[in-house]
Amino acid sequence: MLDVLGLEPDDERVYRALVKRPTSTATLLSDLLAVPRAHVDKALSRLVEWGLAIGTADERFTAAPPAVAFGALITQRRDGLRMAEQALVALAEEHRAAMTGNSIDDLIEVVTGRDAIRHRFLQVQQAARTQVRTFITAPFLAVPPDENTAEPMAIGRGVHFRAVLDRAVLAEPGIIADAVDSLRNGVLLRVADRLPMKLVLADADLGLVPLAVTPAGEPGAVLLHRSGLLDALDALFETVWRTAHPLELSGAGTEADSTVEVGVEGPTDLDRRILALLLAGLTDQTTAAQLGVSPRTLHRRLRHLMDMAGVRTRMQLGGHAVRHGWAEPLPGPTR
Repeated sequence: MLDVLGLEPDDERVYRALVKRPTSTATLLSDLLAVPRAHVDKALSRLVEWGLAIGTADERFTAAPPAVAFGALITQRRDGLRMAEQALVALAEEHRAAMTGNSIDDLIEVVTGRDAIRHRFLQVQQAARTQVRTFITAPFLAVPPDENTAEPMAIGRGVHFRAVLDRAVLAEPGIIADAVDSLRNGVLLRVADRLPMKLVLADADLGLVPLAVTPAGEPGAVLLHRSGLLDALDALFETVWRTAHPLELSGAGTEADSTVEVGVEGPTDLDRRILALLLAGLTDQTTAAQLGVSPRTLHRRLRHLMDMAGVRTRMQLGGHAVRHGWAEPLPGPTR
């Protein structure tokens, strides 16, 4: 019970024995407690040092009055704890000041200007060891997808890429060809109805978040290092990824109306691309423009696909396409 005051078990046992038998010798206490004499001698030495026992010239010991002896010891301990609390407050204040003074600057870097953002965008991907995750939205202020030179280099060293595209991005010129190239290189793509921001994450260590354009017309961004905010962005990406629609394209290229042929046993390469884009939410006009065909050709292909599937509506066609793998990509080049 008295160990909270710093007493060892032998100290407490010897003190309790002295309370009951004042003026006891070490030998008597050793026999009474069945404790080796050396242990009793050490306990008596500590009790005398702390003022809990009084020794006489003839080597007899008496316990100091408990109320007086332990009252003083408890007061000392209480004062020590109070000083420790004060020291803790001071240390906590020093830690807070250090975090707000230096560490925050180390966790967040403000980047201004297209060239600076482009440089950081490439650096983040170059720093990735296992994976890069991105939100892609329009407009492309600093680095258009076809100018992302860091992506193929990172893929070459084994980094996995996952990207979620804002649906509006699919209407951007040339984006479908770039998406096909990325898919062929092993990038996983999904489409969301609307993304909250642009975002690049390298593993769980770095994040680049483009911000609004400054009054002077220069874009801004923040580079985040490992922190609670970066953890939140990590969770945001994974949440959006789970609900986004997978984008699967069979190949790039632009097919003129004269080259469109009817598939005998199933949908053609062009049919698959049409279905993939429509399932991703693109309009007929945008899909036709991206694939280089006329709206009339697209409607003819859709009519043929509905006849082939034995359905009457596009919704039924979409369900049939998903169930039978019509929107899945055809085998393409491998790395």
